[in-house]
Amino acid sequence: MSPKSTNPTHPHGITELCAEGSRLYAAALSSGRIARDEVKPAPCLLEFALLHPDPDDANWLRPVPPSIVLAQQLQPLEREIQDRRRLTVDLTDTFQPFLAISAQQPAATHAITVLEGIDRIHAALDVAIAEARTEVLTVQPGGSRPEHILSQALKRSKPLIERGISVRTLYQHTVRHSQSTFAYMEGMAGAKVEIRTLEELIERLIICDSTVAFIPAQDDRQVALELRHPGLVQYLIRVFEQLWQRAVPLMEEVPYESTPEGITGVQRSIAKLLIEGHVDEAIARRLGMNVRTCRAHIAKLAAALGSGSRAQLGYLIAQSGILDRDR
Repeated sequence: MSPKSTNPTHPHGITELCAEGSRLYAAALSSGRIARDEVKPAPCLLEFALLHPDPDDANWLRPVPPSIVLAQQLQPLEREIQDRRRLTVDLTDTFQPFLAISAQQPAATHAITVLEGIDRIHAALDVAIAEARTEVLTVQPGGSRPEHILSQALKRSKPLIERGISVRTLYQHTVRHSQSTFAYMEGMAGAKVEIRTLEELIERLIICDSTVAFIPAQDDRQVALELRHPGLVQYLIRVFEQLWQRAVPLMEEVPYESTPEGITGVQRSIAKLLIEGHVDEAIARRLGMNVRTCRAHIAKLAAALGSGSRAQLGYLIAQSGILDRDR
């Protein structure tokens, strides 16, 4: 790696020599020396040993020939390359006996691989996406995603875009209030990318072609399963397609209709989960919204039905018939 300047006000590496440093070094090479005071705006020239003191006069500096500087910079890089080549040979020698044993066995596909740790999960995803040839399907529950997560998604999707591979993604309706989601769509403009939304979604899911799928194995998403069994992958594709058919394209309006009592589609979804016995946190997670927003909807639902308590609210929901209108 190229050395970095240790001067906090002049931070750059030797491969990114600043304009002033380049000008002064060229001037020193042309004239054979340069006054020490002249190089104060470019301390990098001394830090990178491009100049050294004039042995005859301390007020002057002499340039180090570029051929010598180049050799000094290349030497550790060439040594590192040689070390890595030796490591490659050593690794090959170590695993060659095992490769010979493996070659005598019938080929086997690991139907389920447990991936522990976010780095290993991302590495496996990168490999699968690099191998994709036709389509990538993703389900992203949980509402709007942070901007840095969407930036990572955009970066991961770029190779797919360049190879003309289509991407279909399912989000929850709550992302329609997220500017970062629409900015992500603009970044994918012109690509084979489609986004649809639903009120509720299954857990996170990524499928590459018809060969590999990824699902979480823990709530903290630090462990995932890589699935390569054809039957499992095909089953998950069918699940995705059923959700896709019910979903609404991002650029279209969600066909919500309020009841005569003024209860919205979102509130009817909350009402259904309430009478099933779910707590506020679980309802918010399933509908991709924060708990505060969920509780605000519950309060409006209670006001619309004239409920004075949580227990009474469940009874009034069942008696009102508002859930019958979704059937």
